[in-house]
Amino acid sequence: MASTRKLSTLFSSLLLALPALAQQQSQQQQALPTVTVSGRSADAPVTIGGFGGETPVAKLPLQASVLSAERLLDAGIDGLSGLTNFDASVGDAYNSQGYVSYLKVRGFDLDNRFNYRRDGLPINAETALALGNKSGIELLKGTSGIQSGTSAPGGLVNLLVKRPTAAPLTNLTLALSERGTAQAALDWSRRFGAGQVFGLRINAAAAELRPLLRDAKGDRRLLALAGDWRATSDTLVEAEFEWNRQSQPSQPGFSLLGSKLPSAKDIDPRINLNNQAWSQPVVFDNTHASLRLTQRLNADWKAQAHLGVQRLKTDDRLAYASGKYDPVSYDCAPCDRFAADGSFSIWDFRSENERRDSDALDLSLAGKFRTGPLRHELSTGLLLSRFESRFQRQAYNLVGVGTIDGKSRTPADPSLTDENTNRDERSTEFYLRDSVGLDALLPGLQGWLGLRHTQLKRESVRTDGSRATSYKQNFTTPWLGLSQALTPQLMAYASWGEGVESEVIPNRGRYNNPGQALPAQKSRQLEIGLKAGSSTVDWGIAAFDIKRPQWRDIGTCDANLSCTRAADGTARHRGLEAQADLKWSGGGLLASAMKLRARRHGSADASLNGLKPANVAETALKLQGRQDLIGGLQLQAGLVYEGPRAVLPDNSLKIPGWTRLDAGLRYEQQLGGGQQLTWRAGVDNLANRRAWKESPFQYGHAYLYPLEPRTWRISLETSL
Repeated sequence: MASTRKLSTLFSSLLLALPALAQQQSQQQQALPTVTVSGRSADAPVTIGGFGGETPVAKLPLQASVLSAERLLDAGIDGLSGLTNFDASVGDAYNSQGYVSYLKVRGFDLDNRFNYRRDGLPINAETALALGNKSGIELLKGTSGIQSGTSAPGGLVNLLVKRPTAAPLTNLTLALSERGTAQAALDWSRRFGAGQVFGLRINAAAAELRPLLRDAKGDRRLLALAGDWRATSDTLVEAEFEWNRQSQPSQPGFSLLGSKLPSAKDIDPRINLNNQAWSQPVVFDNTHASLRLTQRLNADWKAQAHLGVQRLKTDDRLAYASGKYDPVSYDCAPCDRFAADGSFSIWDFRSENERRDSDALDLSLAGKFRTGPLRHELSTGLLLSRFESRFQRQAYNLVGVGTIDGKSRTPADPSLTDENTNRDERSTEFYLRDSVGLDALLPGLQGWLGLRHTQLKRESVRTDGSRATSYKQNFTTPWLGLSQALTPQLMAYASWGEGVESEVIPNRGRYNNPGQALPAQKSRQLEIGLKAGSSTVDWGIAAFDIKRPQWRDIGTCDANLSCTRAADGTARHRGLEAQADLKWSGGGLLASAMKLRARRHGSADASLNGLKPANVAETALKLQGRQDLIGGLQLQAGLVYEGPRAVLPDNSLKIPGWTRLDAGLRYEQQLGGGQQLTWRAGVDNLANRRAWKESPFQYGHAYLYPLEPRTWRISLETSL
């Protein structure tokens, strides 16, 4: 109640500030002409493509999605897991409420350590990343060697930070949802000084979280500042700082009951198995900051220096539901699922004061020039990055038996009985990208070349000083593309590229080659497609083929020197995906579909060949529609369909496909003095469908996460 009163006070303060802010707004109408932006089209540049920020999405020989902050707000999305609502190639990958968001793209799990960017710089996503100060999210689909030294295949996610606007901006938002989740947010921007050379933008938000999931009350806070200085017409200095915090108990997954897949209709999706009296919230404390200097050298060339700093602190705590273990011998039957009667072992897990620090410096040069009849748009640079993780000992103690109804109670055991692992990484990446106009050979023909050379050094050691590993690797990842403009709006393309992953064999006695660096895993992708962009429709269709080497532990792995970590076949994901953003007077439709064939090939164990990966939906359809009705009222509707997923690696069980319907209303109300009110109301899972949303097989255990029940939300945004 105290936290609710605090939020009520915040609401009241924001509302009382409206008249003063409106007066201030009217006094500053002479600042700069107002610029109205609604969404982002194919004419908008996308930075994550790797070919600079001036190339429109529709002109790049790859598939990418760009989601604006407005589109996320209309759909009630406040976390990265919400990307699964919009793009058929994006799926859930162990998405637990109150915890880190995990995504898969084109059937591959993104690596939260290496597949995420913030304004183009690498960040660690092993935390709850705030979206309140983000202007949008970019998603690059496919192998990412052109953009990243090491990363999992599938794609990259780039968060775009809100920067000072040209015109004065004041937005206040109040929102309610679920069982009483209340949120308030402020987005404020002004320009100052002679000639308006200084800009400042402030984003602040607070939320008291009361989800439908029981025993999961929490809170979330955000404060972000972004400033710029237009020192000269050719020199731009940008700086920003962000602090955010989330505290909320997380949600363990359900599981198989012996050999049986429980019916989702028989399980209350509001049950939280993390409901012991001693359960504590997971707390994410995050700080981000960056400084960017852009210097235009002449009409064709510019240089940029971009420094980013990230400091993460996490208290990770959970009443962990896993398997059924004997409390004395620790033998388990079964180990990878709950017992047939719905019972399971509960572990008291606590890993507090986890520290993850990342720094990145990108020095780049970009420009245009000609060599004979060829036109070049070149970008080259050097990316230096550093990552350190520091942990303490952790608790991971068997404390009793739980039941699937969530009614069992066990004692706590916070004893720090297990070691953790500290990690260090340094990387130096040299990159070169060139877009070559080949009109001299054929009008509308363009070549795309990319090359990245990475020098990598990684070290790890347990918190007690044991199991130390250290290795260095160098590798080069190329990328090639060819595009042909068929009409001014329509383009055909083909591309081929490599991505790379790097790992070391755990330094444990059961391996016969512990601590040895494995050869870098080079994934390869071939893609062909068609793309078009206009004022009425942006669309693309692509066929892709990704091959990724697989590693496997071979041997009994139950005694010293009994296990060999070795390359063993490939994962091959082939698919067809299509997306379209249709726009008409008073409405539009964002549509996305994917058909995927993901299989294992070439394993020495013939029983593995031809199997599907667990938790991958091979068919998906996502629709988000909007239509204006009368007098500023807009109807919105969403449909998400995902096909069946394998639960176990041997494909012996699968969860059925499911469909979810969402609905919403948006009403824009114009008031005097240029003030606008935007009312939003929505219902997610309109039909209250019960289904297993996903089936991640993680840490040697099969998990089941239910589709969230019917959820309502309302909000009011005022623009002054």
